[in-house]
Amino acid sequence: MKIVYKDGLVDECPENLELEVIRHSAAHILAQAVKRLYPQADFGYGPATEKGFHYDIDMGDVKLSEDDLPAIEEEMRRIVKENLPIKPFILPRPEAIALMEERGEKYKVEHIGDLPEDAQISFYQQGEYVDMCTGPHLRYTKALKAFKLTSISGAYWKNNAENKMLTRIYGVAFRTQAELDDYLRMMEEAAKRDHRRIGKEMDLFMLRDEAPGFPFFLPKGMELRNALVDYWHEIHRAAGYVEIKTPLIMSRSLWETSGHWDHYKDNMYSTKIDDEDFCIKPMNCPGGVLVYGSKPHSYRELPMRVAELGQVHRHEMRGALNGLFRVRTFTQDDAHIFMTPDQITDEIMGVVALIDQVYSKFGFEYFIELSTRPEDSMGSDEDWENATNGLIGALKKLGLDYIVNEGDGAFYGPKIDFHLRDCLGRTWQCGTIQLDFQMPLNFDLEYVDADGTRKRPVMIHRVCFGSIERFIGILTEHFAGKFPTWLAPVQVKVLPISEKSEDYARAAYDALFAAGVRVEIDDRAETIKYRIREARQIDRVPYMLIVGERDVENGTVSIRDRATDQTETMSLEEFVAKLTKEIAERI
Repeated sequence: MKIVYKDGLVDECPENLELEVIRHSAAHILAQAVKRLYPQADFGYGPATEKGFHYDIDMGDVKLSEDDLPAIEEEMRRIVKENLPIKPFILPRPEAIALMEERGEKYKVEHIGDLPEDAQISFYQQGEYVDMCTGPHLRYTKALKAFKLTSISGAYWKNNAENKMLTRIYGVAFRTQAELDDYLRMMEEAAKRDHRRIGKEMDLFMLRDEAPGFPFFLPKGMELRNALVDYWHEIHRAAGYVEIKTPLIMSRSLWETSGHWDHYKDNMYSTKIDDEDFCIKPMNCPGGVLVYGSKPHSYRELPMRVAELGQVHRHEMRGALNGLFRVRTFTQDDAHIFMTPDQITDEIMGVVALIDQVYSKFGFEYFIELSTRPEDSMGSDEDWENATNGLIGALKKLGLDYIVNEGDGAFYGPKIDFHLRDCLGRTWQCGTIQLDFQMPLNFDLEYVDADGTRKRPVMIHRVCFGSIERFIGILTEHFAGKFPTWLAPVQVKVLPISEKSEDYARAAYDALFAAGVRVEIDDRAETIKYRIREARQIDRVPYMLIVGERDVENGTVSIRDRATDQTETMSLEEFVAKLTKEIAERI
């Protein structure tokens, strides 16, 4: 059944009512509650979001903390219980400004000032509270059935670091209490899996105030990272890719030619060298283009699949930084494929197969989005149409369903995005395939065709992991730190029960180390129960070798499997053979 809104309102919350309406109304009720408790509050924006709602508020001299949320939430419940009607009205721009000035809403006045002179401004009122908004909304406050405030952060007004930092209050809202309860249980589980907490417990990486957004990888984190990169090298070699490395810093003129300076410079870091402007690369593609253009090419060389694990830097607002998920430097597992127009479909199909192979390895399901031309783009209508049709043709040939995401393509071409779904049902955009006619044109790339004429190649930009750092964060939460054996930073921990078994335990350690296993020995003067618990719960080691006097006498080892928590006894040689096979096959 399609919902029909009357006068920008709906009466109740039927089962299929869009969450956006519920959450938008919740944001207004939040603002009203804050205004009642803190009359000096001045309001910026309060949108519904994909996960809930938030409101950006200038609290004056008051510093809110999460300890204040229960009182605000309780006031929201009073407003819901009052069952206030939510009434829309419209004012011409001058009257709208006068109303907001009268109510002391300087941010709303500024917002109205950004609108056209002849704009008709819509408002919604509930009790004493009035908010500028386009709607739609619920008809009465009692229609908000299930909500909760979740956190507080800072947010610059209009997302501009030169403006004042406001207080952002976050919340979630659902159709029913049961849906909210399910969400809160999921969030509780997500908190247990938070990669920042697990990364600290397992000594994988660290984040420091001295380098905001620039993560440090620790020895165990590098073991995990290197195992992931080794897998990446293996599958790319099998798929016919060659690997390059391009400079971290290149001349501004390069980024002007590529189009990044005009379309992306606000996210780029720059510096001066010998009085010339240089940029720290935010993307790897211009360097890959220079490599292709460094010598002539024949059609016989195409497609050229050129991969690069390239470190890039992008400026992110400090308030947006989030562990490994949102950083200012990361390594893209990039590749650029140069090809003839008639190779487009086959190459896209090959990339889809490679990305599917990667996600299947980690047990991820995924869905696909096709993102089309954005407003801020470069190139002709014909090139964009050809590029978009090329992606659609490949998806249809593969028989893959996809969602169209209008206007979210890269500035140089449309793209296919892969959104993987983790064990909690959360989605993450990781892999992408971007078809580009523009950069080969901008850099005058060519190949000599079979008839001796010079032709323009087509270019694919693609990533599988997306960002090594972010993918590690996703894997950490997906597996709750219990990585598959081949990926685990420590694959085996040897635990001698007493001093009498230490020499034998050391020999077991040496044999495993010689076989290439990532192994540690824990012979601290702690109880064996304590060391087992730490290895299992903190280090999350796949296998523990618990070595006692009986093992010494029988020439065996007792292996406790993390997956089953069962102990099995076998010879050391048998265990080494079993383990190395499991690692080699990446089970």
